[in-house]
Amino acid sequence: MKLRRLWAVARKETLHVVRDPRALGVSIALPMLLLMLFGYALTLDVDHVPFVLWDQSGTAASRDLVSKFTGSPYFTLAGAAGGYGEIREALDHNRALMALVVPVNYGRDAAAGRSTQVQVIVDGSDANTATIVLNYAEAIVQTASRELGVRVAMARGLAPPVDPLDLRARFWFNSDMVSMYFIVPGLIAVIMMLIAALLTSLTVAREWETGTMEQLISTPVKGSELVVGKLLPYVALGSLDMVLAVAAGRWLFDVPLRGSLLVLGLMSLVYLVGALSLGLLISIVTKSQLLASQVAFVATFLPAFLLSGFMFDIANLPRALQVVTYAVPARYFIVLLRGVYLKGVGPGDLHLEGIFLLVFSVLMVGLSVLRFKKRLV
Repeated sequence: MKLRRLWAVARKETLHVVRDPRALGVSIALPMLLLMLFGYALTLDVDHVPFVLWDQSGTAASRDLVSKFTGSPYFTLAGAAGGYGEIREALDHNRALMALVVPVNYGRDAAAGRSTQVQVIVDGSDANTATIVLNYAEAIVQTASRELGVRVAMARGLAPPVDPLDLRARFWFNSDMVSMYFIVPGLIAVIMMLIAALLTSLTVAREWETGTMEQLISTPVKGSELVVGKLLPYVALGSLDMVLAVAAGRWLFDVPLRGSLLVLGLMSLVYLVGALSLGLLISIVTKSQLLASQVAFVATFLPAFLLSGFMFDIANLPRALQVVTYAVPARYFIVLLRGVYLKGVGPGDLHLEGIFLLVFSVLMVGLSVLRFKKRLV
């Protein structure tokens, strides 16, 4: 591999990029657009859940219970109901996701210290959201039950009841439980995989469609020099996209970066080289810009979005798909990004992910060199 020929190919590809300002603008603007669109639209938080109230008791005790729901950031009172028919109508028309039913004897039983019940009706169309809403409601009711027990005991001159267990939870790495901190690093990995593959998926295919491949074949440029030379400009462009994405994560979404920028930069570079080489390999194999772009989208975005652990926990996937996820490079990069961003861990804790990404990059570059042949058929 001679540097002179390598530089000539890289310079030629750079001119292609610079002379197409629309494509250059899209390659920079599209990652930012996707990051902001998904970053603001995707959320795992369930809050401000609308609920309707059927308060049959109408006592101070029932109003105190309701105030615990309305005073919580997780619930918003959407209106009152006068029966199960109105509750059903509110749930059917999506005016509410939950209904709170307080029985007639709630205030009397609560004041007497007797066991009483309240009913929570949850729209179970979305099972995950329904489970979370039910857990929120149970936590509020349990808190109200303990406070009620203390008040009844004090009114009778008795010692307040003591819980046999005192649970004190502490969340590490994301103490405020902000889902944005978890989503944005994963989004960076998914978007960079897609954009990097799309950038290079058109390079060799464009040469075939425009008829300039014959000229390249007639030159003494070797296949390895052509592959690496075409990669270099896009490595620089992809690195710029990565810098902008990291800056947007820090300044737009306020995601803390607790780890080393050097580790993040080096691993991002390895990941980008692998993703760009994958796009180049697709371009070499398909020899068609339209087909290459379609294959690049299917081969990068869908696995990175669905099988990397970005949206769905890998442990909850079917066993067969769990095995497939080991071949998805975004899986390792997402673990690395979240480790650097949220936990501040270093290479010693992430060396396995780094090794997998390095193997992926070397494999993609090697396959691209092997698949490129200097012949017309």
